[in-house]
Amino acid sequence: MRIGYARVSTQEQDSLAQIAALKAAKCELIFQEKASGGRWDRPELNRLLDQLRKNDVVVVWKLDRLTRSLKDLLLILEKIEGSGANFQSLTEAINTATSAGRMMMQIVGSFAEFERAMLRERTKNGLEAARKDGRVGGRRPKLTLRQRQEIIQLVHSGQKTAADAARLFNVHPSTVARLLAKSLASGMTKA
Repeated sequence: MRIGYARVSTQEQDSLAQIAALKAAKCELIFQEKASGGRWDRPELNRLLDQLRKNDVVVVWKLDRLTRSLKDLLLILEKIEGSGANFQSLTEAINTATSAGRMMMQIVGSFAEFERAMLRERTKNGLEAARKDGRVGGRRPKLTLRQRQEIIQLVHSGQKTAADAARLFNVHPSTVARLLAKSLASGMTKA
């Protein structure tokens, strides 16, 4: 039996293209999942692996739909092989029914992992360079330094409650609570 596996990472994505390719590859059964490829708690993949029989073929549209880690890929392939089944990736033209396919699978997996490691390294280097240039990632602060100082002064002087200050500056009360807690911790009750 040819068994397909389709996976997308987020709820916004759809697996229609993968499913169409798996149906064209004559998959009789298709398991679909919305989960990160780096997670092991993927119930549909586990169901697929649990029901494999000798001579079944697990088919994926693309290698990274199965997993994003070479270590996990090798573990999954070991489970597939242990059940007497084979693996096929349509995009990379890999078929573990052949020795050349098994070798190619390991090579492609190695390159995919290398590419992810390089991407992580480039991202890390880019973030470090941005920090050195004084740029910080994340959301811009809701309040300017002057507004923060004014809120602290208004609340600590008793002119406004924290809730009143939040309404006055159009921010959530938890924003004011965090600001006040931070000011108490740093000892700047009067700024």
